[in-house]
Amino acid sequence: MEYILIGIGGAFGSLTRYKLGSIISKKTKSKFPLGTFIINITGAFLLGVLTSSGISKNMSLLLADGFMGAYTTFSTFMYEGFNLFQGRKKLNAFTYIFLSLILGVVGFYLGENIIRWAA
Repeated sequence: MEYILIGIGGAFGSLTRYKLGSIISKKTKSKFPLGTFIINITGAFLLGVLTSSGISKNMSLLLADGFMGAYTTFSTFMYEGFNLFQGRKKLNAFTYIFLSLILGVVGFYLGENIIRWAA
C-alpha cells in the first residue's frame, strides 16, 4: 500500500511540476530558471507545512514523500545551475543556487512553524 500511495502522489507531483514550470517559463521568458526556482521554494514551504501538520502516515506517504518528492526537483536544479555556469552566466548561477538554498531552508522553516504560530 505504501508504494501505491507514493506512486499516486508522485504522479500528480510530477505533472503539477511540469505544468507549473511550463506556465512560469512561458510567462517570464527569462534566462534565469524561475520555474524550477519557484517550484523548489514553494515545495520546501509546503513540505514544512506537511511535516508539522500532524497528518497520518498514509497521508504523509501520499503528500510528503510522493507528491512533494516529485514536485520539487533537485536534479533539474543541478542541471539548470550547471548550464548557467557553462553558458558563462556565473552571476545568475551563483544567485540561483544561493537563493534556492537559503530560501528553501527559510521556506521550510516558515512552513513548519506556520501551523504552530496560527494555533
